[in-house]
Amino acid sequence: MDARIVGWGHTPFGALAGQSLEDLIKQAAGEALEHAGIEPSDVDAIWLGHFNGGLVPDAFPSSLVLGLDDGLRFTPATRVENACASGSAAVFAARNAIRAGAARTVLVIGAEKMTSQDTAGVTEALAGASYQAEEAGVSFPEVFARIAQGYFQRFGDKSEALARIAAKNHHNAMANPLAHLKKDLGFEFCNAASDKNRLIAPPLRMTDCSLISDGAAALVMVADDLVDDFDRAVGFRGTAQVNDYLPMSRRDMTELTGAAKAFAGAFDEAGISVGDLDAAEVHDCFTIAELMIYEAMGLAEKGKGDRVIESGRVSRGGDLPVNLSGGLKAKGHPVGATGVSMHVLAARQVTGTAGDMQADGAELACVFNMGGSGVASYCSVLEAVK
Repeated sequence: MDARIVGWGHTPFGALAGQSLEDLIKQAAGEALEHAGIEPSDVDAIWLGHFNGGLVPDAFPSSLVLGLDDGLRFTPATRVENACASGSAAVFAARNAIRAGAARTVLVIGAEKMTSQDTAGVTEALAGASYQAEEAGVSFPEVFARIAQGYFQRFGDKSEALARIAAKNHHNAMANPLAHLKKDLGFEFCNAASDKNRLIAPPLRMTDCSLISDGAAALVMVADDLVDDFDRAVGFRGTAQVNDYLPMSRRDMTELTGAAKAFAGAFDEAGISVGDLDAAEVHDCFTIAELMIYEAMGLAEKGKGDRVIESGRVSRGGDLPVNLSGGLKAKGHPVGATGVSMHVLAARQVTGTAGDMQADGAELACVFNMGGSGVASYCSVLEAVK
């Protein structure tokens, strides 16, 4: 027994004034139920990926979706949190319930309302996802700046490669109607620190950092023996979750070791190599993360990820286009929504329904969602089975 994705919903990402966390949850869930063609009363269980960390006062949001329809009343609902990988954690938990026979039709939602706080408040909330005994008071831009500094010291200054990643993802977002920032900034702008592209935490510029966004995404998954009742079905060819040590001091921060193990595990289960993928949505919370993810997924040797972006291999039209949605960099990064959003976008790719974002002939799409400083790593390989 395994799970199949049979429907999905996705709100716009952005600074969504006037929409509460509850509004976002219900919008995405309603779209997913309608897309799957099922009644709310058909849902056996609900999982919500939501980080929060003080972003909103809603510390107990798992039942908010029940307000969508009376048919959801009394349905078991559980909030799942694993930092920026909370959305994928919810997807994996829901899938495991189906595989265990504990549920047959499930609703998975990822959501975050970030703009209720100012930038300082968001920075403080997200900083809680680091190791407080050693890293308290260090913001996540500073965390990834330290990672970039160490990487540059060992392998040379890769600022131009980071700018190319930012420019690629902003260009890709132009084709995504749901993206937060649809503006093609270009390499030259991204490559230079300026009044409009200031240094946030050297060497990272504003264009190297993901956005503060609101948004939600949702999936309907069913047991595989139910797929005849649905218009589409997307299967999990392979998956893996890996959690590494929380303290950065215990890890080599010039590589994403947990990410590499997650990719290897998912690829092994799927019976594929990275060269078999047709598209990938990966966790570019900062451009240095995407650069290092190229190495973790096997596209380049350690320290040589810059060659992948410079060659065009991961750009639209390349062998493996990465973040055709614009990624966290330009699509946006409402933390709890991100992993579910990635699975929605990958499902759209393999079903040929990604619109202007579509990779030609995409059959296998990869999702990589990461929590913290490379601590929680989730990888899925999706394929259409109907």
